[in-house]
Amino acid sequence: MRIERVDVYGYDLRYAHGEYVMSGGRTIASLPSTVVRIETEDGIAGHGETCPLGATYLPASAAGARAALGELAPALLGVDATNLAAVHDAMDGALRGHGYAKSAVDIACWDVLGRAAGVPVSTLLGGVRAPDFPLYVAIPLGPVDDMVAHVRARRDEGIRRFQLKLGADPREDAARVRAVLEATQEGDVVIADANGGWRLQDATIAARALEGLDRVLFEQPCPTLEECLVVRDRTTLPMVLDEVITDVQALIRAYGAMEAINLKLGRVGGLTAARLMRDLGERLGLRFTIEDSWGGDLTTAAVAHLAASTHPEQLLMASFMNDWTLDHVAGYEPRSRDGRGAAPTGPGLGVEVDPGALGEPLFSARRAT
Repeated sequence: MRIERVDVYGYDLRYAHGEYVMSGGRTIASLPSTVVRIETEDGIAGHGETCPLGATYLPASAAGARAALGELAPALLGVDATNLAAVHDAMDGALRGHGYAKSAVDIACWDVLGRAAGVPVSTLLGGVRAPDFPLYVAIPLGPVDDMVAHVRARRDEGIRRFQLKLGADPREDAARVRAVLEATQEGDVVIADANGGWRLQDATIAARALEGLDRVLFEQPCPTLEECLVVRDRTTLPMVLDEVITDVQALIRAYGAMEAINLKLGRVGGLTAARLMRDLGERLGLRFTIEDSWGGDLTTAAVAHLAASTHPEQLLMASFMNDWTLDHVAGYEPRSRDGRGAAPTGPGLGVEVDPGALGEPLFSARRAT
């Protein structure tokens, strides 16, 4: 299953609800997404996607992903796409770091492997343990009434888990959380997520203001792991860590200071690394939100397979980001149902990319004949 050709495509993903606002004044209406197509000498093709959440969320950008893939593509030619270890050795030998770009290649090779074996990626990741699973939506930072209205609209669609974008004035943020709690019901979960937008003092004020609230989880209050560890000592709110959990070493350092991890495929380098961290975290008793920084149908499919193969008791929630966006390259599949998701059952990622939706490649690399 040697790689014969690598094609890299780009398309724009528009946010479905106007503007997506996070802490620090970060506002998004549309993002450039990058799709990698891997074709083997046997004619099997697999796809993967990477879509950084702008250039100031993590050390990643769309332009950086495309430049990195330009370095990686020639090194992949002739490598067995079904040998994930060899694929990663080839990528690491060509370019250090840039896991968010390598993630798209990794996912595309999992797609190839599943198609070659005739089984879904979820089977290769250990098997389906959650035939369906709860989804969440992120609620953009804004006026209290707007956030409550967004929550109510998504709740009418079946969603029961809401990640509130915070990180402004901690007292105002606490009022946002309380208002959303009043608009939800028993069994709903509210995640107070600052995306690292508070420094230590404001994070402590926010934690104290939210202390004792039922159904509230506290996510990534500060930008550094060290600050988050200090805040953890000052609150009994269940803690979710996200941006600072970049690899196994960070997971081990943070263990004991968190109850859950927001595991983003692109941040850790793809399904291969995410599976390792998921399996380790399960053994350590952690729970998981499974998702990526952003993405469309292909990202959603990859997330669905990892979520479906995670133990239900340890799967907090997942995101189907193709519900959050207006543009689709694989027929708007997989599709959520009443606030829940499921992994596709076809081989590989189980979705079929529409070549017309992608257009012509930005660039290609192919083996010499």
